[in-house]
Amino acid sequence: MRAFIATCAVFVLLAAPAAAEEMALTFDDLPVHSDLPPGESRTGVLARILGPLADADAPPAYGFVNAAGEAETGPEPLRLWRAAGHPVGNHTWAHKRLGDLAVFKEDLLRNEPVLEALGGDWKWFRYPFLVEGDTPALRAGARDLLRARGYRIASVTLTFDDYAWNAPYARCMAKGDVAAITSLENSFLAAADASLARARQMSETLYGRRIPLVLLMHVGAFDARMLPKLLALYRDRDVTLAPLETVMADPYYKDDLAAAASPGRAMLEDVAEAKGVPVPPRTWSWEALDKVCR
Repeated sequence: MRAFIATCAVFVLLAAPAAAEEMALTFDDLPVHSDLPPGESRTGVLARILGPLADADAPPAYGFVNAAGEAETGPEPLRLWRAAGHPVGNHTWAHKRLGDLAVFKEDLLRNEPVLEALGGDWKWFRYPFLVEGDTPALRAGARDLLRARGYRIASVTLTFDDYAWNAPYARCMAKGDVAAITSLENSFLAAADASLARARQMSETLYGRRIPLVLLMHVGAFDARMLPKLLALYRDRDVTLAPLETVMADPYYKDDLAAAASPGRAMLEDVAEAKGVPVPPRTWSWEALDKVCR
């Protein structure tokens, strides 16, 4: 009888509709990310990202800046982003992988004058490549530095490797391969949908609830093309857009919010692996995209 009651309780728990969760949109690599299709510009890409955000009445979305890119673009793309009401954060000057604390500090600080000139609350940090250090000492040193300078770490709990579609898209546009572009569109949305379902599964397995999510996107040309459909997909999946500050106020993010010591990244995959919980396999492959329109 006890086993029957327990089974029924589990069934009721699984059958109950899950509450919709909030999601913060974040964009990396401003102002330069990946290849451009013929005739496209960096300012044009940002404009085509900002348009759908405005149409969706999205809350301010952080754009994480590698200011070295201004050597190619000039200041206009970042000014456009800020004029639209979206804040900026620090992604380091040149997007170097964290491997040496002194180099990391130099790249972090070099970015700050550009961010300060743009104004707003820019003391949010996103690690390049999401690499937080290969040793406990390096990881702790980076977090100590970030905390001392007043940064909060912008976590990532939802990603479907969106960056991987941008270069194939540029190649397909150059070739005029309409069928391949349609295939890219379909696979992009399928990956986004699968990644959301996967994150929800891990969240509910680990915590018995849907934690609010931080989505990692990039300012690529294909991201811009697909953003209206992507936002519609999330809306259809009962996701509510929210500011980064609101999402990261959830207790799940407490260590990153304070740039405090923690045993590992806040990514759900890492947490699951650390707890010995099976990680659902990815149903998409960024490696396959490298062969498209070659």
